Amino acid sequence: MDNLYLKTIKKELTAWEKKMQKKPSLTNRASKAIQEKIQNLVPDKVQNLITAAVKTMIETVISGSGLITKTEQTLKPSLAESDFLVTQAFSVYHKTAVAQGIGFGLGGVLINLADLPALLLVKTKFLFDCAKLYGFDISDDKERMFMLYVFQLAYCCDRRRLEIFPIIKNWDTESAEIEWEKLQTEYRDYMDIAKLLQLLPVVGAVAGGAANHRLMNKLKVTAMNCYRMRVLQ
Repeated sequence: MDNLYLKTIKKELTAWEKKMQKKPSLTNRASKAIQEKIQNLVPDKVQNLITAAVKTMIETVISGSGLITKTEQTLKPSLAESDFLVTQAFSVYHKTAVAQGIGFGLGGVLINLADLPALLLVKTKFLFDCAKLYGFDISDDKERMFMLYVFQLAYCCDRRRLEIFPIIKNWDTESAEIEWEKLQTEYRDYMDIAKLLQLLPVVGAVAGGAANHRLMNKLKVTAMNCYRMRVLQ
């Protein structure tokens, strides 16, 4: 059973790695141009809030403040066990994020803006759980740095993806430093029309829930495959 599971995961991982190394197509470039026009519609207040929230998230991950306990122990489960536990943990975080998107979407613009830092906190907690459940020591500064690279890989443009993926793939043999401004800018720019629609009355709740659903799933797929890749290496 374990051998069959590993064979299946390796096949999925190979397909994902090829996707991560695929060069941007003309369609990707056109989509990027459209996204940039949409971003120009996002109020400065929203963009500044996202930038500030990402800065806070970076500081939280680097320090591990409130997310690491003195009795923290590194687990050593099998890959199948890790995948199962991470999927279970994700289910809770996913429900929380979607509920937040819907709840904040029902409010006015000012209330709605609170969803941005709230969503980042949910993502941060999920990444910490993910690292622990795959058997990595989150008290290690380098492991927390890895989380930020995983986060950036999930929410970056195709050009940046080609730069970040090799760093993640060779993480245990090479060292790297996060470019903080790029991480902040990439995440802010990734916030698309769905998050803009969330600021509107009536449709905000639907748009907010849908956007958070998509953003959380993107993080789950990216994080699980990044950690699977390291476990199998």
